[in-house]
Amino acid sequence: MVSHYQHQRQRPISPSTKRGNRCDCPNLRRMSQLRVKDPALRAEEYSDGEKGQTSSPRAESVTDDDSEKSAIPEYGSYDDHIFSSPTVAAYWTAVYEKARYEGRHRFDPEFTWTASEEKSVRRKIDFRIITWSWMMFMALDLNRRNINRAITDKMLPELGMNTNDFNYGQTIFLLSFLSAELPSGLISKKVGPDRWIPFIIVAWSIISASQAGLTSKAGYYVVRCLLGLFMGGFIPDTVLYLTYWYKGNELPTRLAWFWTVLSSCNILGSLVAAGVLQMRGLHGWSGWQWLFLIEGIITCCIGVASWVMMPASPCQTKGRGRGENGWFSEHEEKIMVNRLLRDDPSKGDMNNRQAVGLHGLWKSLTDFDLWPTYIIGLTAYIPPSPPSTYLSFILKELGFSTFQANLLAIPGQFFFLVNLLIITKVSSYFKERSIVSSSSNIWILPWLVGLVTLKPSSNLWLRYALLTGLLSYPYCHAILVGWNAKNSNSVRTRAVSAALYNMFVQSGNIIATNIYRDDDKPLYIRGNKVLLGICCLNIVLFYLAKLYYVKRNQARDKLWNAMSAQEQFDYISTTKDEGAKRLDFRFAH
Repeated sequence: MVSHYQHQRQRPISPSTKRGNRCDCPNLRRMSQLRVKDPALRAEEYSDGEKGQTSSPRAESVTDDDSEKSAIPEYGSYDDHIFSSPTVAAYWTAVYEKARYEGRHRFDPEFTWTASEEKSVRRKIDFRIITWSWMMFMALDLNRRNINRAITDKMLPELGMNTNDFNYGQTIFLLSFLSAELPSGLISKKVGPDRWIPFIIVAWSIISASQAGLTSKAGYYVVRCLLGLFMGGFIPDTVLYLTYWYKGNELPTRLAWFWTVLSSCNILGSLVAAGVLQMRGLHGWSGWQWLFLIEGIITCCIGVASWVMMPASPCQTKGRGRGENGWFSEHEEKIMVNRLLRDDPSKGDMNNRQAVGLHGLWKSLTDFDLWPTYIIGLTAYIPPSPPSTYLSFILKELGFSTFQANLLAIPGQFFFLVNLLIITKVSSYFKERSIVSSSSNIWILPWLVGLVTLKPSSNLWLRYALLTGLLSYPYCHAILVGWNAKNSNSVRTRAVSAALYNMFVQSGNIIATNIYRDDDKPLYIRGNKVLLGICCLNIVLFYLAKLYYVKRNQARDKLWNAMSAQEQFDYISTTKDEGAKRLDFRFAH
């Protein structure tokens, strides 16, 4: 006989979670609830006399994890975790040993820790890892966007170029950036981001500084190509690196702070440019030449320091300038490893210096369930991109001085930063991704309508207000990157999907770069009409993506709930399905 309690625990298992709109069931989470001691007794325990007939009615199958999730503390260990079943613990121990996971020596299913200890460790990770990741991203964005400020200082006429030539150079940069993302991600996965990322920062800094010596359009094209090749892999490589340190629910908020670099860099870069561009004439150089040289030297120093500031993983912080004992004690390392694996066991299914093979690459490329987020990444950021790139240039063309044009870019970037943090917090609070993310383009829509309908003779400050309002939009990139990482559901897929998503984003940037044309300046009314149409399309795409994932989850629920508990247990124990292909996985949306 089985007790009523056992019947309730052993009824058919649905992995679907419905906390708000969150459907993020980790693999095997429910398996830990099955306390099967003797395989010979499974049929008796799971069935009610007939094979496939469970002891509890099908209508009682578990489909809502609200009560379970609310009982799980956000921080600190708890008893009923995924590895509390010896069967599950043994299964994953074998997986980690086979993969030679770098933290396997700290994996302990029976390890316990307090909430205060975990929060303390998380704060140390924030200080050590996120802070420096932010600095490295600053090194990227400072060199990536200083060209936008350089063109306010007569760079184009001095090189014999016009707006179209500038666009061609930016297209070359973005094509190179895009083509480098996946190869860079694969190299980083093989050698380790702690080695690869510092190298590419130093490389692009030297190339960026060399732009001070530009004398021709051809040289401009060559340098933009080289910069794109070295910069392309940084973002997906860093996102993958951050997944080694943070739980799934922590990542979007950290990525939001990570992406505050975009506005912070524009504010800092505008202030620096406003001063440095006044150096025009010093030693016979133009202001834009000094800008490239000074910022290239600064970011090169950040690249060199990154060799010290980037440990390979939570258990590999010793040495290389970080001290013989490293940054964390053994107890802290065990907290970091076990909290990550109990949140997502798949984070230990590959070594952090293990390459993704061709077979694994192909499987990740053909995982079409991730393509809705890729498609959104292609178009979502096109509407604000040209106004952002050309803001200072537009203001200069409309009569503002170089100094004024650079300073007037700051207010929009400040509000952009604030809205970025707000939208990410809202998404995290409501466990909603697609609908909240759509607010970015909903925000942009009325400002674009204003720019399209505004008369050419209208007041300059009114046009500036519309541009500033548009560029203050709530940036949803952190949400989408976290969404893509969660739906990848394995280290292999995550390594590839991070690069693929960013490749789609850069493809969108290539499109955006060629929307504002020389014959449409300085108001770019035709270009703004194109942006308005794309903005409307984006809003629809966000809701179509949500509908797709809702339908996919419903289809899997139907298949899963048609199985007996015995069949579910056998599937979880023996399936060869991986990542998002697993029948017990549900897509976040």
